Amino acid sequence: MLSMGAYGTWPSPIDAALAASHDGRPEYVGVVGDEVWWTEPRPAEAGRRALVRRRADGTEESPLPAPWNVRSRVIEYGGVPWAGVTRPDGGPLIVFVHFPDQRLYAYEPDGGGAPRPLTPVSATGGGLRWADPRLLLDRGEVWCVLEEFTGEAPTDVRRVIAAVPLDGSAAEDRTAIRELTDDRHRFVTGPRLSPDGRRVAWIAWDHPRMPWDGTVVMLGEVPESGPFTDVGPVVGDIDESVAQVDWAPDGSLLFVSDIGGWWEIQRIRPEALRPAGAPGVVPGTSLCPGRGEEFGGPLWKIGLQWFHPMENGLIAVIHGKGSTALGVLDPATGEVVDAAGPWTEWAATLAVQGDRVIGVAASPRSAYEIVELDTGTGHARVIGAAHRDPVDPAYYPEPRIRTFSGPDNREIHAHIYPPHSPDHGAPHEELPPYVVWAHGGPTSHAPLVLDLEIAYFTSRGIGVAEVNYGGSTGYGRAYRDRLREQWGVVDVEDCAAVASALAAEGTADPSRLAVRGGSAGGWTTAASLTSTDVYACGTISYPILDLLGWATDETHDFESQYLESLVGPLAEVPGRYRDRSPLHHADRVSAPFLLLQGLDDVICPPAQCERFLDRMAGRGVPHAYLAFEGEGHGFRRADTMVRALEAELSLYAQTFGIDRTDVPRLEFRG
Repeated sequence: MLSMGAYGTWPSPIDAALAASHDGRPEYVGVVGDEVWWTEPRPAEAGRRALVRRRADGTEESPLPAPWNVRSRVIEYGGVPWAGVTRPDGGPLIVFVHFPDQRLYAYEPDGGGAPRPLTPVSATGGGLRWADPRLLLDRGEVWCVLEEFTGEAPTDVRRVIAAVPLDGSAAEDRTAIRELTDDRHRFVTGPRLSPDGRRVAWIAWDHPRMPWDGTVVMLGEVPESGPFTDVGPVVGDIDESVAQVDWAPDGSLLFVSDIGGWWEIQRIRPEALRPAGAPGVVPGTSLCPGRGEEFGGPLWKIGLQWFHPMENGLIAVIHGKGSTALGVLDPATGEVVDAAGPWTEWAATLAVQGDRVIGVAASPRSAYEIVELDTGTGHARVIGAAHRDPVDPAYYPEPRIRTFSGPDNREIHAHIYPPHSPDHGAPHEELPPYVVWAHGGPTSHAPLVLDLEIAYFTSRGIGVAEVNYGGSTGYGRAYRDRLREQWGVVDVEDCAAVASALAAEGTADPSRLAVRGGSAGGWTTAASLTSTDVYACGTISYPILDLLGWATDETHDFESQYLESLVGPLAEVPGRYRDRSPLHHADRVSAPFLLLQGLDDVICPPAQCERFLDRMAGRGVPHAYLAFEGEGHGFRRADTMVRALEAELSLYAQTFGIDRTDVPRLEFRG
């Protein structure tokens, strides 16, 4: 029999420490010989990323102990931070980026020695930075993206593809690093060598475009020595986003392009490729036309993968609309055969080992784990980072995939997580409180996966609505483009429309609605509190609050001109930057809020929070500010996440009139 209690008062075995210990996911899966490797979060070890090795016998180990932290800072969001090959003697050779100094290291895990540095330390910009490495033993080099700061400003930076010698000669001598490209483009991805080793392809783009706006594929010849030659664009445009490029075994160039309105895999056969350096681009042929789903996504990190060519000519693909699946594409027929299994979200990382495909996947009942698909049998199984229920899964929420109508009858996609407990219920006449979650990006999406932070609230009787507002990825370019010059409008309207619809249909208590989000979601939360009266309170994490400051010198290079498309050209609409900024409308905030910020955040710096708080001082609106040393953009340390989650629950409890004594009481200022 259910024990009855008001929504929000239910006891739950999912506490903040448990949720924090399961934060993050495995990333960057790769194959080294007959072994599978990946990176994995360690919240209890100061938030470092560990490198994990799965041996052929199935045993897992982390060969690099703390404080080794395998993570790149290229474009601040990073990218693929490691690569590995099998040495001629049969052992693995790993190169990786160590987060604190951003140096590239070589490591032979079976050799008994410590990692040795391959690149020098730089005093400018926090070090020379590296991402998306490719190991070439025959050349004795590793090729990867080099990000080099040339001054103290965050935009004083250049990026090229460079070759680092494996003999360690560049560890003290910058001149030993060979630059393979010039810096004509602001941003580049790592190189992809053709099967015959004669050609190389990579993706490039320039401000003010973001990679989901417009990119080009560059093609060059690989000489015996020196930089790439006969370099020129072969695919892409200012209005075409190419998210990934690679080569098929037959020498065809494969790439993911959204020129048809969806990210689709396209191919240019070897005989159709223009000579390197020749002018003009070459149209590709879609291998999966008319499906109305995505085979790619936003390139937030350098080296993300949504497809992987296989030796037999088939292509492993991640695809879907909203949620995603792992499938195998036959380029001859366009047929896609999906892996069977419960997984509803596949991370943008793939590896291939013969006829097996390895990826990282999760579902509403399981966290992200390493999954292997045997393409011969169609059987998929978990081989690493296996999900284990830390509590009875009866406490997990059951998501409902919903589509709502917003202004102008536009579709709004959302995942609704009603309050749920196996042993507690609420009186029938009571409606539950709900928190609207606005995802970050904003060019991103909320995945349909098990998240113990969501379960932390739903198991206590507080519903969660994750909104994939206009501008989110996964629903085609037209849906993504709804946010162009409408940031702070469409996202705010869509979140409010979902909240209001839940209240109108009797799902949520209209007087107990909250909104929360981090980064761009923090912006949406703050903008919602200054422009709507839908919410009783909000949680704002590492936000953007002042558009003008963010558009000038208060963020990193990668997003420094993002607002040109999200808000409009600053030179043409400067008033819009002020009119939409929560900073300039602090006088409109009447709902209590919690503000969370990492003091080492260079993407959304604490200075913006401090200016906003100055304008809130003395207004009598209850609010709290928690700032965390050692945290950057997004929290990674277990103690930080525990404090933040408990403070958020206390905000809702105090605002909604819920009696809870199991979390520290959040102290407000006015």
